[in-house]
Amino acid sequence: MALSWDLRINIALDVARGLEYLHDGAIPSVVHRDIKSSNILLDRTMRARVADFGLSREEIVSRHAPIRGTFGYLDPEYVSSRSYTKKSDVYSFGVLLFELIAGRTPQQGLLEYVELAAINADGRGGWEEIADSRLEGSFDLEELNEVATLAYKSINRLSRRRPSMRDLVQALSNTIKERNYRTRRKRHLLPVAVVEESAKEDPLPYPQHSREESMDSLSDLTDV
Repeated sequence: MALSWDLRINIALDVARGLEYLHDGAIPSVVHRDIKSSNILLDRTMRARVADFGLSREEIVSRHAPIRGTFGYLDPEYVSSRSYTKKSDVYSFGVLLFELIAGRTPQQGLLEYVELAAINADGRGGWEEIADSRLEGSFDLEELNEVATLAYKSINRLSRRRPSMRDLVQALSNTIKERNYRTRRKRHLLPVAVVEESAKEDPLPYPQHSREESMDSLSDLTDV
C-alpha cells in the first residue's frame, strides 16, 4: 500500500524544516545541493531526515564551479549560471513535493506531467488530476491544491520568485494545523450525532454511552 496523504505531507514538513535549518540556522548557512527522494530517510516512526551531505557547502556563486546534483532535481537557473544558492535547494524541494503528490519521479516524466496539469490549474485549484492514483481519492482536495501550489511556486524558473524554505515551513505547518483542527472537530461532533440519533430511535430512562470509533487507521506503509 502507498504512503497515506497525511504521512506524505508530514514528510514534506520534516524535510522543509531540515533545509530551513541549513539555510537559516546553521552558521555559516549551508546549501544541500542534492535534495531528492533517495536522500530522504524515514525512521521507525516514519519521521523524515535529510541525508547525504556529500555535496553540501556554503552558497556557490562562480561560473567556473562544476555542476553537481541529480538530473531532474537540478535548478535550471543553476545549470545556466553555475551559481548554486538557497533558492536552488528550494527548486529541488519543489520537485520532491510534486513527487510526493503524484507518486512518480522526474525520471518518469514528473515535470512534464506537472506542466501539463498547470495548464488546467486555475489559481489555487485544479491540481487533483496529478494526485497519485494509489491514494484512491483519500486526500483533502483543498489541502492537495494548497501543497501543489506551493510546489509550483518552488519550481519557478526564476529563483527570485520562489519562496524561501522558511516560507515553505510556515505554509506547510499551517496546512497541517488546519487539518488537525478539522480532525479534532470531527471527533468532537461525531459522538454527539451518534447519541442524538440513538436517543430518537430508542429513548431510555437512564444515560446512554456511545462508543467513539478512532478517526485514525493503521496500515502497512511502503515507499511512495
